[in-house]
Amino acid sequence: MRILLVEDDSRVAAAMASALTRRGFDIEQASTAAAALAAAPCDLVLLDLTLPDGDGVEVCRTLRQRTPQLGIIAVTARGEERDRVLGLRVGADDYVVKPFSMAELHARIEAVLRRGTYSAAPRTVIEAGRIRIDVTARSAEVDGAPVALTRKEFDILMSLARQPGLVVPRDRILLDVWQTTWTGRHTVEVHVGSLRAKLGDPGLVETVRGVGYRLRTG
Repeated sequence: MRILLVEDDSRVAAAMASALTRRGFDIEQASTAAAALAAAPCDLVLLDLTLPDGDGVEVCRTLRQRTPQLGIIAVTARGEERDRVLGLRVGADDYVVKPFSMAELHARIEAVLRRGTYSAAPRTVIEAGRIRIDVTARSAEVDGAPVALTRKEFDILMSLARQPGLVVPRDRILLDVWQTTWTGRHTVEVHVGSLRAKLGDPGLVETVRGVGYRLRTG
């Protein structure tokens, strides 16, 4: 797996690159926003949000628009809830606050990469009302029009589409998409909001207050 490490602190970058290389990853480094945007294609980006020539949030937004299925993990000292929410809204799949352990980072990398496939899905195509999902291609359409989704948005849609018309509890979505129920309380809400906007009809994903969400099929 090829990882783009975007970090302007040379000592931090060297330590992370060395540790990840020992874990079998192919690492390319970039220390600026411009270098990150000019880098060759990769499987996943570890992105510092504070860069010398630009805001990492905008880099994240641009990378996500270019490659909807790209794995992006924000790795930053910005630990306030508003920063986390903003990072997730612009397209980060996960958000790691410095300082962190390499064991934690490695686990999060594996989780994001693992969510990039649905090899265990029993059907290649799922149709739920106006929505059609190609599981193998990880693509979705609404009324025949393609919808560009991030990894987590697609995974949430898959979680709901497996039980169309039925309520999927919030904790079930967390387990399906994040493999945990221990994450920020706004995490699911932020990604569902983004998913609704991209589907073009907010009513396609209904909120069942205090329980979870339901994919409307009628």
